[in-house]
Amino acid sequence: MSITVAIEIQREFTLDGDYDAVFELLADVPRSVSYFPKVHELTDLGDNTYRWEMEKVGVDKYSIQTVYACRYEADRDRGVIEWTPVRGEGNGLVGGRWDLHDAGEGQTALTFQTEAELNLPLPGLLKMAISPVIKHEFNSFVDTYIDNLKNAFRSA
Repeated sequence: MSITVAIEIQREFTLDGDYDAVFELLADVPRSVSYFPKVHELTDLGDNTYRWEMEKVGVDKYSIQTVYACRYEADRDRGVIEWTPVRGEGNGLVGGRWDLHDAGEGQTALTFQTEAELNLPLPGLLKMAISPVIKHEFNSFVDTYIDNLKNAFRSA
């Protein structure tokens, strides 16, 4: 038995860093992921494709681990970094993009968008109870990631 949880997240914010520095960090997937919480392992699959293995969460037989892979493409001139899901890698499909704009005065305006579909090995009866918890956790991870990026550029 398994359940599928769909997640959509969008955030808009500004970083205290010039466009080139912010783009360089976000386009460097391993460096960018180092700011993302609860990543157990990031594996380079080649061709700018990476498998994410998140830390296990839960208790006893209800422990789950999210694993997925994405292929990344960065276009500095357009200010876009996109990731597309790789089917057949893990139990999730995750895609999304960064949109970056020079906000002047050494700042960069960003929009972060992601969509995920997680297939989790849990009984169907738990879907109503567990879906909001999983969505909350995923949102919390993204918010912590953004806070970590803000702190990195504040101290730079």
